[in-house]
Amino acid sequence: MPRLVGASLLALLTTVLCVLAGTSTASAADSGDGTGLLRMMHLSPDTPTVDVAIDSVTDPGVGLVLSGVGYGDVSPYQSVPAGTYTVSVRAAGADPATPPVLATTVMVAAGTATTIAGTGAFADLEFTVVPDDLTLPPAGQARARVVDASMSGSPVDLALAGGPSLATDLAFPGHTEYVDVPSGPGTLTVTPASGGPTDVPVDLAAGSVSTVLVLDRDGGGVEIRTALDAASPGMVPVGGVEAGAGGTAAGAGPGAGLLAPAALAIAAVLVLLRARFPRRRGTRYAARGAAARR
Repeated sequence: MPRLVGASLLALLTTVLCVLAGTSTASAADSGDGTGLLRMMHLSPDTPTVDVAIDSVTDPGVGLVLSGVGYGDVSPYQSVPAGTYTVSVRAAGADPATPPVLATTVMVAAGTATTIAGTGAFADLEFTVVPDDLTLPPAGQARARVVDASMSGSPVDLALAGGPSLATDLAFPGHTEYVDVPSGPGTLTVTPASGGPTDVPVDLAAGSVSTVLVLDRDGGGVEIRTALDAASPGMVPVGGVEAGAGGTAAGAGPGAGLLAPAALAIAAVLVLLRARFPRRRGTRYAARGAAARR
C-alpha cells in the first residue's frame, strides 16, 4: 500500500511539473512569435516637446503614451503585437482628446524593429519610418549608423579615427545603413558644412548596435549623441506597453499566472511524501555530521 500511495503521489507531482513546463514553453513561444519592436525619435530641432500616443488599430486596448519627448530623445523599444498602429503627436500636456499635430500609421511585422522619427523643421514636420537592423556584429566589433538631425550643420561627414567613414555628405534629415566598426573607446571626427572638423570621443562596446545622432547644439555648432539599439547577447532596451485593463505586455514572465497554484500543489505533494516516508536515517546521519563538526 505505501508503494501504491508513493507512486500515485509521484505521478501527481510529475503531472504538475509537466503542465507547468508545458505552459511556460507555450507562453514563451507566444511572446517570441507575433511581436515586433517599435520606438520613437524626436529629430526636429525647432519642434517643442511633445507627447506621443501609439495605439493599435486592431486592438483598442493596446497602446501607450510617451510623455515629454524632446529634441534628441530616443525612447526605449516597445514590444508590441504585430499589426498596424497609429502614431499621434500632440503638444506636451495637451488633452489627449484634441486633434493631433501630426499622425500616421505604421505596420509592425513580427520579428522586426522599427523607429518612427519626427523629422524636418516644425513648419514641415513629418514622420519618417526607419527600419532598424539589430543583427549583432562579428565578435570583437561593433555596428553603428548615423542619423542626421542637424539643420545648421548639414551636410555632415563622420569618420572614426583609424576606422571607416560612417557618413559622407549626409543631408538633413537622413540616415545611413549600419556598418561594422572597431569596438571600444575611439575618436569620431565630425565635419559639418558650417565649420571645420571636430574630434568627439566615442565608445562603442563590443557586440553593440548603435545609432549616432548628429544634433544642433544650443548656441551653435553640432553635438553627437549615441543611442544603444542592441547589445550582445541579443539584449534590446525595451519598455512596457499598456494592454487591456492597465496591464503591461512586458510584465510577468511566461506562465506567471500558474506559478503560485502550481507551487502550492507541488508543496502539498512534497508534504504528503514526507509524511508517508519520514527520513529517519537521513536525520541520524545529519546528527552524526553535526557531532563530528563539534
